[in-house]
Amino acid sequence: MNFDLTPEQDQLRDAVRALGRRYGHSYFVEKARSGGHTTELWDEAGRLGYLGVNVPTEYGGGGGGLTELAIVCEELAAAGCPLLLLVVSPAIAATVINRHGTEEQRKRFLPGFADGSVKVVFAITEPDAGSNFHRLGTVARRDGDDWLLSGRKCYISGVDEAQYVLVVARTEDAATGKLKPALFLVPTDAAGLTRSRLDMEIVSPENQFLLYLDDVRLPADALVGGSLDAGLPALFAGLNPERITVAAMGVGTGRYAIERATDYTATRKVWGGRSIGAHQGVSHPLAHAAVQVELARLMIAKAATLYDAGRDLEAGVSGNMAKYAAGEAAALAVDTAVQALGGAGMTTEYGVATLLGAVRAGRIAPVSREMILNFVAQHVLGQEKSY
Repeated sequence: MNFDLTPEQDQLRDAVRALGRRYGHSYFVEKARSGGHTTELWDEAGRLGYLGVNVPTEYGGGGGGLTELAIVCEELAAAGCPLLLLVVSPAIAATVINRHGTEEQRKRFLPGFADGSVKVVFAITEPDAGSNFHRLGTVARRDGDDWLLSGRKCYISGVDEAQYVLVVARTEDAATGKLKPALFLVPTDAAGLTRSRLDMEIVSPENQFLLYLDDVRLPADALVGGSLDAGLPALFAGLNPERITVAAMGVGTGRYAIERATDYTATRKVWGGRSIGAHQGVSHPLAHAAVQVELARLMIAKAATLYDAGRDLEAGVSGNMAKYAAGEAAALAVDTAVQALGGAGMTTEYGVATLLGAVRAGRIAPVSREMILNFVAQHVLGQEKSY
C-alpha cells in the first residue's frame, strides 16, 4: 500500500497550489460580492491544462484520472477558491461524455473540456423529486427525428457561465412502455429554455438557478450516447466523480480554514507572553478538526484510486464515505476556525466566516448525509432498505 503521490502528481499539486494562491480567497469573495465570476482563474487553469487532467490525451487532455482532478479541486479550495464548476463540468459532464458519449460527441466536446473553453453544467435535481431520481418529471418525447424536452430543474449551478446543460430526463421505452432515464446536451440559449436565479445565503461567485424547459427542441445527436440504452449507465457514471470531487473541495476548504486559524493563534497573545494557541482549549479543537480533515483526505484518495482502477462498485461505497467524511470535516474545520479567531473570525478580512454557508451546504448537497447513511446501512451493513 503506497500513500505517496507520483512525481507528476506532486508537481501538479504544487503548481495548482501556486496558481490558487496567486488569486486567493479575497479574489474569490470580491467576485462573489460584485456579482462577477472567477473567469480569470478558470481561463488560466484551462490554459495550463489543469481543467483537463482527466481528459484522454487524444482529445487534448492530460490523460490522468479522477485522482488528478481531485488534486486540482482540493488545492484550489485550499487556496480559498473552491470552484463548484470543477465538479459539474470536468468531473461530471466530461466523464459522462468520455465514458458514454458517441465518438462524435467526444470529438466535439472533450477538447473544450480540456482547455476550459467549454463549460457544461448538470441538471438532475427537481422541485418535487428530491433525492429520488425515479420521480423525475422532466420528460423527453420524440418528434420526428428531434426530441422535445419539458420540465423543471432546480439548484442548477453555473448556468449563466455555461454553453450547455447536461439534462437528465425520462423517456418512454417503446418495448415496455416504461419510463427510463436519458441524458441530453441542451444549449443554454436554446429556444424554450428559460432560467430564474435563486437567491442563496452562500458567498460564491457561482450562481444557482431554476430551469424551465418548455418543449425545447433538440436534434437527435443531443442524446448522450446516441441510444436510450446509454441513459442509466451515463447517469451513474457521473455520480462517483461528483461525490469524490465535492469531497476534495470540502477537504481543501477545511485545510484553508485550519491554516488561517493556526497562523492567527500561533501569534496572537492576550494572557501573558504565550500565544493563545498554547492553551489546550484553543489548540485541541483545531487539532481535532485537522485529524478529521486528514482522515477524509485518506478516504478520498482510496475512492479516487478505486475509480481510476475501474472498480466502480467499490468506488461508489468509498466515494459516498469520502463525501460524508469531508462534509463533516469541512463544516467542523470552518466553525472551529471561526471560534478560534473570535470576533476576527466573523470579519471578511480574515476570510473564514465567508465559507460557513458553503460548508454547511456540503452536508446537504449533492447528496445529503442522511442518504449516505442510508446507502451505507443498506449496502455495507446489509440492512433492509429504509426508504
